[in-house]
Amino acid sequence: MPQGAGREGESEVNRTAPATAPVVLAGFCAFLNLYATQPVLPLLEKVFRASHNQVVLTVTAATAAVALAAPFVGQIADRLGRKRVIVASVALMGIATLMSATSSGLHVLIFWRFVQGLATPGIFAVTIAYINDEWPAGRAASAVAAYVSGTVLGGFSGRVLSGFIAEYLGWRWIFLVLGCVALAISAVLQWGLPRERGFASRAPGRGFLRSARGHLTNRRLAATYLGAFCVLFTQVAAFTYVTFYLAAPPFSLSSGALGAIFAVYLVGAAVTPLAGRAIDHFGHRGIVQLACALGVCGALLALVPTLPAVLAGLTLCSCGVFITNSAATSYIGTVARHSRALAVGIYVSFYYVGGSFGSAAPGWLWARWGWPGCVALIVCVQIALAAVAWFGWPPAERKPVAGV
Repeated sequence: MPQGAGREGESEVNRTAPATAPVVLAGFCAFLNLYATQPVLPLLEKVFRASHNQVVLTVTAATAAVALAAPFVGQIADRLGRKRVIVASVALMGIATLMSATSSGLHVLIFWRFVQGLATPGIFAVTIAYINDEWPAGRAASAVAAYVSGTVLGGFSGRVLSGFIAEYLGWRWIFLVLGCVALAISAVLQWGLPRERGFASRAPGRGFLRSARGHLTNRRLAATYLGAFCVLFTQVAAFTYVTFYLAAPPFSLSSGALGAIFAVYLVGAAVTPLAGRAIDHFGHRGIVQLACALGVCGALLALVPTLPAVLAGLTLCSCGVFITNSAATSYIGTVARHSRALAVGIYVSFYYVGGSFGSAAPGWLWARWGWPGCVALIVCVQIALAAVAWFGWPPAERKPVAGV
């Protein structure tokens, strides 16, 4: 079946549309391991007798690897098929996670974290392309939102498990448990993820660079990519440096308690499906403005030196990030007229370049001004994100055209 046939036969797809549970499970696995070291960064400082800049590399290495691999994994998926790449990527992530448990030093752990990051785009980017190919146009945004909810739950579960496992069993057990979970999920996806119907295999060729250039010069997509940079910059900066803030007096939280603060992600899981319906009704640009306002308010609230205020601020920040990510990823399916997997891959690359900068760039602000310096940077990035969406996206998005 040629690509896009699923759109033309939309009524048929509506009768036999794939269940969302497998793609939600794929989203869960995509972020189960990626940020697993965030709540244990203060612990890793002690275990490896390293500085905070050194242990933060366990986050930066993973996000940088995602940024490197994302533009190319779409080409592999275009050749081999979406399902095959998704399942293989989950399995590779599981193996690399298990190998992290064998690390003899911080540099070895950083290497295996890099490998985990290389596997992530094969889950994240390809699953979004899978949804845009297999779901009818009018339901794609809601399906993406459900998938993003899975990523929220995965990110929450990975961090919470990491914190409590490290506190009671030791840091190596984090990777043993999460690696086994990823391998189990790969087996479930092999069995339960339907094979593609709206996809036709094609060999990669010279069109790769032409397609990439077309996406990057498309004003709407370019704005989406810049927004992607800002989105993950905000998220990683906030949740990486808040662990150092809360591990120090007067809070002095343990690894388990630091993992538990990521329960705020559950609010994001609840908000994201509602965001999908709101996007379908009100459009993408207005939703992003609201999300940025939530992010700024949340960051400022997190400056209040009480634990409830910090948690409330992080909750607002998370809601803003997840709403914006849902809007941006569904917008790509609306704007990209060709090579959707590549379009999403470029988005993921910008997204994780932003995450890499978000884990590293606030370091000098932290050293000089502490948490208030980091918050000031987060607020500036949120304002930039709102400006990018306002000037880069039109006020009324055009509905997807059948066959696109």
